[in-house]
Amino acid sequence: MNTFFIVSVAVLGTASSLVAADEPLSFATDPDQILERTCFQTGGPWSEKSNLRSDVAIVYGIDAKLPDRIQTWRDHGYRIHVMTGVSWGNYQDYLYGRFDGINHEDEAQTLADGQKRSHGGDVYYMCPGTNYGKFLCVGVQRALDAGAEAIHLEEPEFWVNSGYSEGFKREWQSYYGEPWQAPHSSVDAQWRASKLKYFLYRRALQQVFDHVQAYNKSTGRHVRCYVPTHSLLNYAHWSIVSPESSLARLNGCDGYIAQVWTGTSRTPNVYRGKLKERTFETAFLEYGAMQNLVRVTGRTVWYLNDPIEDNPNYDWNDYQRNWESTLTASLLQPEVWQFEVAPWPERIFNGRYPRSVPREERKSIPFAYARELQTVMNALNDLKQDRVEWDCGTTGIGLLIGDSLMFQRGDPAPSDPHLSHVYGLALPLLKRGIPVAPVQLENVTVPHYLDSFKVLLLTYQGMKPLTAEVHTRIADWVRRGGRLIFCDDDSDPFNAVHDWWNSDGNKFSTPREHLFARLGFNEATAKSSAETSWKFGKGEVVWLRKNPAKLAASVEGADQVVAVVQSAAKSAKLKWRETSSLLLRRGPYVIAAGLDESIAGEPKVLHGRFVNLFDSELRVLDSVTIVPGSRYFLRDLDAAPVRKPQLLASACKALPVKPQDKSLSYLVEGVAQTPAVMLFRVSNAPHSVTLDGHPVDFSKQEGLLWIRFENEARPRTLTLKF
Repeated sequence: MNTFFIVSVAVLGTASSLVAADEPLSFATDPDQILERTCFQTGGPWSEKSNLRSDVAIVYGIDAKLPDRIQTWRDHGYRIHVMTGVSWGNYQDYLYGRFDGINHEDEAQTLADGQKRSHGGDVYYMCPGTNYGKFLCVGVQRALDAGAEAIHLEEPEFWVNSGYSEGFKREWQSYYGEPWQAPHSSVDAQWRASKLKYFLYRRALQQVFDHVQAYNKSTGRHVRCYVPTHSLLNYAHWSIVSPESSLARLNGCDGYIAQVWTGTSRTPNVYRGKLKERTFETAFLEYGAMQNLVRVTGRTVWYLNDPIEDNPNYDWNDYQRNWESTLTASLLQPEVWQFEVAPWPERIFNGRYPRSVPREERKSIPFAYARELQTVMNALNDLKQDRVEWDCGTTGIGLLIGDSLMFQRGDPAPSDPHLSHVYGLALPLLKRGIPVAPVQLENVTVPHYLDSFKVLLLTYQGMKPLTAEVHTRIADWVRRGGRLIFCDDDSDPFNAVHDWWNSDGNKFSTPREHLFARLGFNEATAKSSAETSWKFGKGEVVWLRKNPAKLAASVEGADQVVAVVQSAAKSAKLKWRETSSLLLRRGPYVIAAGLDESIAGEPKVLHGRFVNLFDSELRVLDSVTIVPGSRYFLRDLDAAPVRKPQLLASACKALPVKPQDKSLSYLVEGVAQTPAVMLFRVSNAPHSVTLDGHPVDFSKQEGLLWIRFENEARPRTLTLKF
């Protein structure tokens, strides 16, 4: 068994202990003492081209060959998680009745014209009946028996334009106690269909969580359960319903993987009347939305980064540019330090792109990008840092978003196709360097959830509160001194759906009226004006009678959003600041993004000594200018006390072994046939550098040492002799 990288507590530049050269390298006796910081998912067995050397390999699929695939990764020293699709997969045994003797083809998600929603062939998106959850449990048990330490139940997705299958009709009758209604027949039917879809996948997941919890109880193990899922913003944008925030309340759910990547974040949106891709800004808001699913709940979120994307028709320059943008956006969420560094490494290091050109013109990953990727992937092990400092626009501002954003995306009156009721409020702030946070509406009932916010924006255009309790908590927050900006003109047709605000004794025309009643607003005596404000306790409420989707359509609309937020921030005694960049320090790392479509002025310039981890050569910079569109993941060479020698960055995994007399050794390993570079801080240049006893190239400059060699997918000993 290859035990090299099992000792995963060694972090770049921060290894807490060294291992004697004559001691075997192995797991700590207590596996819980080993941090899981990075992972990747793969559908195949171990291979030299997928050897990313993260702490965890997530093995995909729950078919009969799963134990064999798991063993290949375990033999190479990885901790093992297992992932499977929830809404689709190679589940033909269930579909055609081989599982339980019942044909379940009528549970495939179906469009109004009778077409089944397919992920390819007869791999259908499913409307999960109760037996479907039981089927998933059988496959998950196979993963448990094979020793998986965690189960990932991926992408519980129900398409908005489906809901016409016989299976869905049965579930409607059971859930509502009345005959099915075509979702497109009325806004009320669309709303109710989405609420049912939301419930069905929550039920299916709870079945699996319960199964794993029962297994844990009977065996004494602690197998965890995570849900890899797109952000609420993306699911709403793409017209998909998923349980999202409600999963964190289910017994046995340990958290999420935030499936945010170029493919989701390049979805165009509107700012100042212009529709275009804004990958960085969209990714920043998507990652922020996922972090706010778990903040103060005790759950965990991992951030996915994908060096390419699902669409195979882009070139490597496009993949690299957009990966740097999404990766930077993820690092600007300082509370998260666990990362899925790649899905499907085999398609990254074995793939040839773009697929839209003849085969002979397709290109493999450039060596420089392969080296850059591994440098960054290894640095991500070191992001759990105590020192966090922003250099950006005003902080403490949030935008409330709720799961019902997904409920208003279908006929007969879908919300804005570009989700401008969200981006129309968020982008005017973010483009001015204000790190506005998407705040999960359903989570405001969690104690202390709103404590870090001084100003909140809210609209019920395109979404509605699912419970009255959230209004009580928002009112309490305002009473204690919060500033609430409510932007809405009451024009949303979904205000009229049958729900809590107009039933069971409530007679409000809109949920806004219920909220405002809690905030001391008198509808009968209020004057109609474009903007109304009033004090409530120590706080204040501003009602901007505008549809935020319309504000997104013009320069004037964006400026109006900024003006009202600036006024509220000053009222809350926040120092107002606008910048053309976002910059965050996390320990010795500096993450920076220059913003286009931003304010005028001179760009931010950093002075000192830095290495940009996006630079495959790891060259030293004595100044960094953050211009529009620039992305930086910097190692500040002067940020921490000098510990010499010190490994600063590495395009391979490196595990130190106990130093011998006048020498220093590391075991190194990476993706086969890719170039490696290691950067050290040293007081004196070594007399020689050898790899498994053979000389390798190195260069030195001002107390820094670069070592270059070709990676192999096996541990080798790198020795520096002084």
